Amino acid sequence: MADTKREIERKYEVPGAPDEHFELPDLLKVPGVAAVIEKGVVELDAVYYDTEDQRLAADKITLRRRTGGDDAGWHLKLPVALSEGVRDEVRAPLSAQVPRALAGLVRSRVRDAELVPVVRLLSSRDVSHLTGADGELLAEVCVDAVRAERPGGQGSAAWTEIEVELADDGDPAFLGKVEKRLRKAGVDRSGATSKLARALDETGAGEGAQKADAEAPVTAGDHVLAHLRAQRDVLVELDPAVRRDLPDSVHQMRVAARRMRSAFKTYKKLLDPAVTAPVAEELKWLGGELGIDRDREVLTERLTARIDALPRTLLLGPVRGRLRIWAVAQRHGSRRHTVALLDGKRYLALLETLDALLTDPPLTPRAGKPAAPVFVKAALKDQARLATRVEHALSLAPGTDRDLALHEARKAAKRARYAGEAAVPALGKQAKKFGKEMKAVQSLLGDHQDSVVAREALRHLAIQAHAAGETAFTWGLLYGQEQAAAADRERELPEVWRSAAEADLSAG
Repeated sequence: MADTKREIERKYEVPGAPDEHFELPDLLKVPGVAAVIEKGVVELDAVYYDTEDQRLAADKITLRRRTGGDDAGWHLKLPVALSEGVRDEVRAPLSAQVPRALAGLVRSRVRDAELVPVVRLLSSRDVSHLTGADGELLAEVCVDAVRAERPGGQGSAAWTEIEVELADDGDPAFLGKVEKRLRKAGVDRSGATSKLARALDETGAGEGAQKADAEAPVTAGDHVLAHLRAQRDVLVELDPAVRRDLPDSVHQMRVAARRMRSAFKTYKKLLDPAVTAPVAEELKWLGGELGIDRDREVLTERLTARIDALPRTLLLGPVRGRLRIWAVAQRHGSRRHTVALLDGKRYLALLETLDALLTDPPLTPRAGKPAAPVFVKAALKDQARLATRVEHALSLAPGTDRDLALHEARKAAKRARYAGEAAVPALGKQAKKFGKEMKAVQSLLGDHQDSVVAREALRHLAIQAHAAGETAFTWGLLYGQEQAAAADRERELPEVWRSAAEADLSAG
């Protein structure tokens, strides 16, 4: 079983040759430090794993098997805010092979490639604890004498560095105080993001660990490809977050899939539809499968909020307990489904297909045109499509047919919103404003659709309660509230749409 620890640390260069003796400056002079407690020297032996072409290192991810110290085992470090030295360290017990849980967390990067040892680091770590007036741990300071060795004796390097790791729940500002003291002693921040990065660089093994900087987009095709690459990267980066069940991760991953699919449709005159259409279908499949988990999450939150808002006198029967049982049953199935999805061959094949498409994009001759007019025309076309659907929905009487038509309008609003947002790099503020107007329509129609789905769930919960001999009063009351909420959204739609219909990208 893997566990996770949020790590906030900073690394520093130790001046002088690696074999020179180094002593820390007097850290008692750091504000807030009451004692510096020496914990002794520990010998660490860490083997770092990656693919042959160093896909993990390219994304600033480290995977190691380490012995020695009080945290021996497998450690996977995922960047959270790399510029601030914040990473999530996921740990697993020692084993001969990469633990399955950790292998899953890097699968979107690794795919079917083998994880192999790329470098070994032998560190002699001198540990000190900085404590406050009440004896609480403020930070751990380590002076590491490091030797890096590539497999097969292909290269080696040695250096000494300082790590300052903030205590759990510590104030990040404290690291700045320690840094100020170290700088006065001539110690500067390390240029490497991790020991692994430095080891690969200094042993000559780091050529594959660098990502080429993207060129600034110029043509319409350039801008579309930059947008698609950004969304592909979001898919890959969110994969481990979804596996770890982090908040909003499923939703954001689903949005990335939708944005790519929408872009293929909106900019079909720039990218050959014969090539992109099958990819769009796979993205539709992925979004639908992820929706099983996300839709359950949204629905549970909505029903819980409804119940919480009711006076206790209107909560008749075991309402909260029944909802909790229903939610757990739904979640167990959907959660397991999502993880199986990410482990499946179809999903990994989609990631490979996206990489191939973006490496050799099927651009049409129109892709070479200036970006601004192309983006304006495409977004306004999506806006016109939305207008047709909204007007059709408003022409229908309240009921099932109108609900379905409003749901279709919501999809069109989402596509128009994405078109506006994708155009921001090329068109600027006008596109941003356009996207916000489309989002307002999407949000209103989204709330309407959520009410439609909630009513169906409430009906099933009422049936279950009745079958169990419980009163269905509260479920019926909530059903009525959702009906009223949907009616409110329908009354608000004409005014919200009027504002969105006036959004004009051609003025940008």
